[in-house]
Amino acid sequence: MNDLDNINEIKKTDKSGMLDLIVKFPDQCADAFSIGKDFSVPQSYIRAGYKNIVFSGLGGSAIGADLLRSYLIDEIRIPIFVSRDYTLPRFVGKDSLFLACSYSGETEETLSSYAEAKQKGAKVIVMTSGGKLEITAKEDKIPVIYIPGGNPPRTALGYSFFSWLDVLCKFGFIGDRTRDAEETIADMKGFRDSEIGPRIALADNIAKKLARELSGKYAIIYGANKHIDSVVVRWRSQLAENAKTLASTHLFPEVSHNETVGWEGPKKLLKDFAVVMLRDESEHPRVAKRIEITKAMIGKESKVIELRSKGRNLLSRMFNLINTGDFVSYYLAVLNGIDPTPVERITCLKKELSKLR
Repeated sequence: MNDLDNINEIKKTDKSGMLDLIVKFPDQCADAFSIGKDFSVPQSYIRAGYKNIVFSGLGGSAIGADLLRSYLIDEIRIPIFVSRDYTLPRFVGKDSLFLACSYSGETEETLSSYAEAKQKGAKVIVMTSGGKLEITAKEDKIPVIYIPGGNPPRTALGYSFFSWLDVLCKFGFIGDRTRDAEETIADMKGFRDSEIGPRIALADNIAKKLARELSGKYAIIYGANKHIDSVVVRWRSQLAENAKTLASTHLFPEVSHNETVGWEGPKKLLKDFAVVMLRDESEHPRVAKRIEITKAMIGKESKVIELRSKGRNLLSRMFNLINTGDFVSYYLAVLNGIDPTPVERITCLKKELSKLR
């Protein structure tokens, strides 16, 4: 097993430099917030009467939209929908604000949805680092938010969240978020440098300890439906792409109505499961009670790890859990002796799909 406290040894496994991207994530969030502030929404887009906001994206380009929906659910007055497909729901039309996000600009599902949204008369804004999406948007005279490219899309979450956050403020859908964003970025830096960063020894490092506990286990990530639902999804995808390990997710209170019963078997496998409970103070009191009861039940058979969020506001607490999960997935990759950056199966899939055009 690799020594998580030995930076030189870690870098032998991390041949592609994923650690540097995770460590600098708070700086990316600050840069993203500035990009959003500098973006000028066309005056023709600012109007009353929008009935929905529809994001289009896949993978790392979509999770930012999911988090926006989770974060803003108590404030925003129109629904946010995240489309991860080639086609759009029928309700998308002239009263829709369509926000297309493709980090590479080459995501074929997003390109397809973009064309459909434009045909339906939706107001469209694009976020990308280049590619076909940029070229098409320029030809169509569609506003483009440019973000730096060249890295794995999953490492660009700061751009796909904080830049859009500013845009939604400019539309008047939500109030100003400058203070919350600044506190969130400062809190992430402080937490990185005191509890989860690579130079914090295992004995004092929450993320390294958690990675050790997940090593060799099948991870199951649970959290409350409200606000934390998308954080749970981020954990699963990061474990998949960075640590190259499967994980599953579910949300309370829904867990109590079906999955809880499934913990009766298969008995031989339960000891190989590790449950991570992502907790936040925003939990409904009855949800909190359900979580405690469920912990006691499944803890008899499987390892249960509870991780409580930290931060000065909801946004900070959400990103505290996200950033911790990113580090956990990274440290688990190192323990597995795997370079966290390459995603060979996705590359292979895209190659095979390209033959079918």
